[in-house]
Amino acid sequence: MHPMVNIAIRAARNAGNVITRSMNRIDTLNVSEKSQNDYVSEVDYRAEQEIISTINKAYPDHAILAEESGASNNNSEFQWIIDPLDGTTNFLRGFPQFSVSIALKYRNNLEHAVVYDPLRDEIFSASRGQGAQLNDRRIRVSNRRNLEGALLGTGIPFRPDQDLDAYIETLKVLLPNTAGVRRAGSAALDLSYVAAGRLDGFWEYGLKPWDMAAGCLIIQEAGGIVSDTDGSNNFLDSGNVVSGNIKVHEQMLKKLQSCGKK
Repeated sequence: MHPMVNIAIRAARNAGNVITRSMNRIDTLNVSEKSQNDYVSEVDYRAEQEIISTINKAYPDHAILAEESGASNNNSEFQWIIDPLDGTTNFLRGFPQFSVSIALKYRNNLEHAVVYDPLRDEIFSASRGQGAQLNDRRIRVSNRRNLEGALLGTGIPFRPDQDLDAYIETLKVLLPNTAGVRRAGSAALDLSYVAAGRLDGFWEYGLKPWDMAAGCLIIQEAGGIVSDTDGSNNFLDSGNVVSGNIKVHEQMLKKLQSCGKK
């Protein structure tokens, strides 16, 4: 395993320890609302600092892009993209679906990725050209040949600035003949589940780079396809993503574009 992945795993585990130690005192945590229905807690901040501290000890000259503290040291060609607690609302409600997400870009290319589920002690990881793993076992996207019987993941709009009606149209074209759609609340885990074949495909609009950078590389290294919903490779900038194996991705993309949602 690449040394940078080892550092990312160490950082993710340190953050995971902060998160799990706080689970029995959720009702006493300091929580604020960044925007309507978008929360941040003291655990987010502490977990993020654990990650940044671990990375800085190993790579003090690398740049950081973190959800809560923003960007730093942008002159470096290496940039770590960090979501210390993807699924904060789930965590605050005791809903057991959240994760730590860490990716590394080099010269604008995603090179390494780790997504850690501290409750299940599952580490999804990948390095460009080296495949993807779940707890050191190789993983691959599902071999489903079409959307019939497929299990899809998504993120339902919950902020007032998002177009819920347009999203409902995507459900209307994607849901028929599938095995259903899951909205679990952590995009990083949803994308990792696509990589592991637990989900056949995933789509969402309005994500941030830290929500999906790691999961997208893990899917690509597991043999899957990730794109913007217009079919381009611009997903990290647009925040819109559709993913799956080659066949499922192709059919999802056609259906999304048929309803005018790009």
